Formats: sequence, C-alpha cells, structure tokens
Amino acid sequence: MTEKELQNYLLENYPKENAKCEWKEFKSIKNSFCGNERDDVISYVSAIANMEGGSLVVGVRDKTLEIVGTDTYNYDRPKAILRLTERCTNLSSEGLDIEEFITDDTHKTVWVIHVPKHLPKRPVYAHNKAWQRIEDSLVEVTPERLNAILSEILTVDDWSAGIIPDATIEDLDPIAIRTAREKFVELYPKRETEVASWDDAKFLNKTGFTIKGKITRAAIVILGRKESEYFLTPSVCKIRYRRKKIVGGEDVDFEIFNIPMILAVDELGNKISNTQYVYTIEGSLFPEDMKRYDVFTLREPLNNAIAHQDYSKGCMIDVIEYEDEKLVFSNKGRFIPSSVEEVVTEDIPESFYRNRHLAETMRNVKMVDTEGGGIRKLYMQQKKRFFPMPEYDLTGMQVKCTIQGNVLDENFAKILVNNPDLSLQEIMWLDSVQKHKPLTDESIDYLRKKKYIEGRKPHIYLSLSIADKSKHVGLKASYIKNKSFDDDYFRKLIVDYISTFKKASRKEIDELLENKLSDALTERQKFDKITNLLSSLKRKRMIITDNRRNWILVK
Repeated sequence: MTEKELQNYLLENYPKENAKCEWKEFKSIKNSFCGNERDDVISYVSAIANMEGGSLVVGVRDKTLEIVGTDTYNYDRPKAILRLTERCTNLSSEGLDIEEFITDDTHKTVWVIHVPKHLPKRPVYAHNKAWQRIEDSLVEVTPERLNAILSEILTVDDWSAGIIPDATIEDLDPIAIRTAREKFVELYPKRETEVASWDDAKFLNKTGFTIKGKITRAAIVILGRKESEYFLTPSVCKIRYRRKKIVGGEDVDFEIFNIPMILAVDELGNKISNTQYVYTIEGSLFPEDMKRYDVFTLREPLNNAIAHQDYSKGCMIDVIEYEDEKLVFSNKGRFIPSSVEEVVTEDIPESFYRNRHLAETMRNVKMVDTEGGGIRKLYMQQKKRFFPMPEYDLTGMQVKCTIQGNVLDENFAKILVNNPDLSLQEIMWLDSVQKHKPLTDESIDYLRKKKYIEGRKPHIYLSLSIADKSKHVGLKASYIKNKSFDDDYFRKLIVDYISTFKKASRKEIDELLENKLSDALTERQKFDKITNLLSSLKRKRMIITDNRRNWILVK
C-alpha cells in the first residue's frame, strides 16, 4: 500500500493514544529496542502489558501519526520477538507479534508490535522496573496497580472436567475401556486383583473418567466412540496426519484420526514410516543402524498435544511426517511453563495445566507423565542417537515440536560422542549454535567462559577446544573457516591489491574478499563488513575514490 493508504489504515485501526495504544517515532529499531529507560521500546511494551495489553506503532510521528519510517537494521520479526521476551521479564510469548508494513511509493517501514496482557500475578519488567502509562506519561507502576496485579486470582475453567449430562457409558468404546484397564494395571501392578473385581462403571469413577457416574469431556476424548464426538461440539478432537517427501512439498499421504485417543495414538504410531537409520559416520561409538524414532519419541509429543490442546479454538492437532527426515507435532494454545529450557534443565513439573482433569486421566492410563520429565526424556533420547535436539516453536499461540530423525550435522554428532561430560543444558545451547539459532546473552556468556564458542554475537561458532577435542578433520576445517582472519589482514589485502593494480572497483574488492570471510556471515553481512573495511581505510586517509568510483591509494 502507499504511504497515504497506510496512514489511513493506521488511523482507522489505531486512532487514539491511550493505555492500549502508543505511537512512537523510533527511527532506529536497533537503538530503540534497549535504550534509555522510560524512552525505549521495551519500556513501552512493559507499560502496555501491565495494563490490558495493546499495540505499539513504531515509525510514526507522535501526536500526528505522520509516517516517518523506522530503520529495522538487521532485525527481522523472529529476532525482534526474541529480544522482547529476553529483555521484558515475564512477557508472555502468546499473543506477542509484530506486523511489518513497507510503503510501495516511499519505501518507509512501520512496525505494529502487538503486546499481550501480563500473565496473572506476573508484572512485566523492563530495565528491572515495571512501567505503566498515566495519561501522556510513562511512569513506574504505582503501588496500587502493582498490588492489583499481584493479588489477581488464578481462576481456570477446566474444559476437560466438564460433565456431559446426556452421555452414558454406552457412548464409550469397549475396546478403549479394556485398553485403559490394561494400562492402569501396568501402572499399578499390585492392584491387578483389585482392578479385576471392578466393573467398568467403578473403574471409570476410580480413574476420573467419570465423576459420580457422570461422563466427563475427558472420558469422551480418551475413551469415546467415534460417533460420540458430537458431545464435544463446537470443540474438535481429531489428529490430522500428513506425509510429505520434502518441506513445502505435496502430501503423499493423508489421514484423519478420531476419538478414542487412547487407540488413535497407537494407530498413528503404526502409520508413521519409522524406517531404519544407517549411520555413515565412522567411529566405534556410533551404532550401525537403528529406528529413526523410538516408541517414546513417537508417543510423547502427540500425547502432550492431546493433553494441552486448547479445545476452545475448534482446531485439529497436526502431525506432519517428512520422509526419512523429521516429525512435526503442533497443537493450539500457549506453552504453560516459563520456557522449554526451564522444563528440560530443571526437570520440575508445572503446577498449572490447561486441561488438568484430562492430564490426570491420561496419566492413569500411562499416556502422559504429570510428574514431569517427559520433555526432558525427549532430549535425552535424541542425545542417545546423536541426533539434533528437539526444536520448539512457541509463536502464534501454538506449540510446535520438531523431532529430527537423522544426523543434521556430522560435526555436532561428533561433539556429542567425544564430549560425554557435556550437560543437557550445554548441549541445547551448542545445538542452537549448529542451527544458527539466536541465544540469550546469558547463555552466550556461559559458553564463552567455558571456552565452547568463539566469535562475536550474532556470529558465534564452536571453539577450538570443542573442535580439537573431537579429533574430527571436518570440524577443525569448519572452525578455521568460521574464525576467518582479523580485520588488519583484510585491510592489507585491499591495500596490496590497489597498490598492484593501481585501482579497484567495489566488485573487484568483493570478489577478492568474499571467499575469505567467515562462513558464519550471511551475504548481506559480508557486504556490510567489506563496506566497513573500506570506510576505515578511507578514514585513515589510505584510500579514496576517483571520479569513476574506483578505489585508489592516497598519494
């Protein structure tokens, strides 16, 4: 859209500044994301979150909404969202989003940052202070507002515990009930004789599927006949399975799995083409071959999706299999714990569940482990296979879990083999390095102190100590290529080239240095680095440009 059209759109959707909406100029995103307290992006995000949530419009003039544009530098949406969650303590990722608009005629960029309301009892902090907006001023949160946030009551309507008045035991699948009884005895083998004396009605009451004989939604989800699904309307409980040959490719297989979920999980597990994985990496510690996914790895993400799905959204649970590569599981709803990293490293069960009753009934039939540790076990299983760590995407008000079914990077696999003392936390961070995923400042500082990484953020790479210990030639070569050379070396190359050939165009200098720069840099970053090298030589009065824009030596 044109600049005028964008301004009209913003005036229509964000017409007034108040506690839910701010207009800010912020000409540079890089400088404004963490600037002076009370006058930067994170301060305003904190203020908006500590009221009812809202939007921050960046790149417009305050008071008039005139579009001036903002320089996003090398910030894209995912990186900006990560920075906000890093620098705004307690900021929820659910509902946090950024819309980017670039005008067609003037090429000005405007960001609209959508800020979710603070979580119950958790004020949002920026610069170690909680902020709020009072009329036109940004101030520290008043004692009254802070007390209001801290005294909020955690009230949750457990959808799964709801009674279905018209449903009876006849609406449950007999095979599903029999399977549930078998799983319950496996969990409590000492009660086998006692359980055998129970009729189905007593068993369902004892395991929580019924409450005083009344059928719950949890019972329909886990044990209900397929034709009983209408009891859940308008909610949906289905698993949509797709198989693809490549990412973005056409479906080569498709199937919908319905209730009862206790049977659907096994049916889907049998559907996935869990082929043998043959290791091509030399070394006695590597197995010759094994299944890509063990039974636990197939079941745990799917059972978690069933237990934590936000059924109010009326959406299916999705499972995508990329042949001989990876599995992707996704369900709707915010990830309840503070972070995946906290769940894995601290191994502490969460005290709050979206569908607590459903989770409890699933635990009674060995579908989930509410004592904690399920996600951590996923990481441990991948570590045993020398595969990449599971990857969680928590954006867009959903949880997406990707399980890799092969060795993504032989160098990383070698690191796991030759560095058995690495903690799971360290492996997760090093896994992010191999995938070129962003890391927090704290994790980078930790890895640097342990001498596991080198380079400057965001261009970090595995250090010499890791590469050398692995005894792996390819990893050592990768280290040298990532490390590259220092700036003085590059400046000398430029000067020597110009001295030899009397002049050099920008294209010639690009070709001279391109293959010598670090592989950790993107093409854009390589271009910017060469620009900075030329600028530094010009400031030192060593080179200048002639009237044809060629670089020449200063006489």
